[in-house]
Amino acid sequence: MSTREFDIIVYGATGYTGRLVAEYLAHHYGARTDGPRWAMAGRSLAKLEEVRDMIAAPASTPLVVADADDSADLEAMCRRTRVVLTTVGPYQLYGDKLLAACVATGTDYADLCGEPAWMAAKIAEHQAAAQASGARICFSSGFDSIPFDLGVMMTQKAARERFGKPAPRIRGRVRAMQGTFSGGTAASLGATMKAAAKDMSVIAALRNPFALTPGFEGPDQPSGMIPSYEDDLGKWSAPFVMAPINTKNVHRTNFLLGHPHGTDFRYDEMMLTSPGEAGKAAANAALEFMKNPFGAKPPKPGEGPTKEERDNGFYDVVFVADMEDGQRLQYGVKGRFDPGYGSTSRMLSETGIALLSCDKPGGIGTPGSFLGEDLVKRLEEHAELTFAVES
Repeated sequence: MSTREFDIIVYGATGYTGRLVAEYLAHHYGARTDGPRWAMAGRSLAKLEEVRDMIAAPASTPLVVADADDSADLEAMCRRTRVVLTTVGPYQLYGDKLLAACVATGTDYADLCGEPAWMAAKIAEHQAAAQASGARICFSSGFDSIPFDLGVMMTQKAARERFGKPAPRIRGRVRAMQGTFSGGTAASLGATMKAAAKDMSVIAALRNPFALTPGFEGPDQPSGMIPSYEDDLGKWSAPFVMAPINTKNVHRTNFLLGHPHGTDFRYDEMMLTSPGEAGKAAANAALEFMKNPFGAKPPKPGEGPTKEERDNGFYDVVFVADMEDGQRLQYGVKGRFDPGYGSTSRMLSETGIALLSCDKPGGIGTPGSFLGEDLVKRLEEHAELTFAVES
């Protein structure tokens, strides 16, 4: 691997999110002598050149042409790099061949996938081969699900330090968030809904909190779908649109690390509204939002928030560790920038860089299982996230 031409290839660099990843690498690491050797990749050389100039990357930035439908193209690309970062989704439509190419060539991989049925299928298909080739396949390396996966991990570390054991229950609660959806996110949800209409196993995977822990079924989990008033937080809680994927990744990390959170661990995610009747009304309104989060005119692929919207975005998540004796601990994870794009592009980039020094065996894992606190440190130093005990 050390003899490969590149450290990182950004595949899908001409797309909306891929461009942001390339821009971050160019501006944050381009002038550093210790930065990664990286390249932009996509189907069209002309579009790659256009994006390279648009983001003010150096004219010497390497450009790699590879078609997502051509396995030979993709394998040739993978053999040139240590890590592939891919933003080409929906992954259930466009991700099969690239993932297979990374597994076959022993190339590390990170994506932004929030499609649990596809992820479950790929785990069954490629886990053994990835272990054999040494490829570390890291799904969900953006807002879904890094702040939540690592947030739970750090909350449990704090619980063990304070109480001498992990918390049997953690509540993840989004206190505040400002951001918008892009066309890629809408397309992924649309593809999942179409797949579910044709295949009941997709619905089963969406509903099962342990869909990504093959061979292990933990205890019944809180649904996260019933609005309720939370006395200790003084606010109403409502369903959170990212919970169906985040909760599964949290359980997969726990599973892959040998259950440091316990085999009886219970976890759910919701978003907080406000106290009183207004908060109750907002929580109930969130149930309708969950049915159609994109409205009558969803954004098209390639569309997304403006730079101003990305720069003004943020998120604030609290994790409440509930101990059996009634004691509690609160842990906060906060991020600057629009969560789905401004922050996600940074998280994916830093995941790729962290993989370069990862010594874990190959397989299909999560940011938490492969990188853990090393990634927490990178995100705090480079991506403007904070992780801290609050009370």
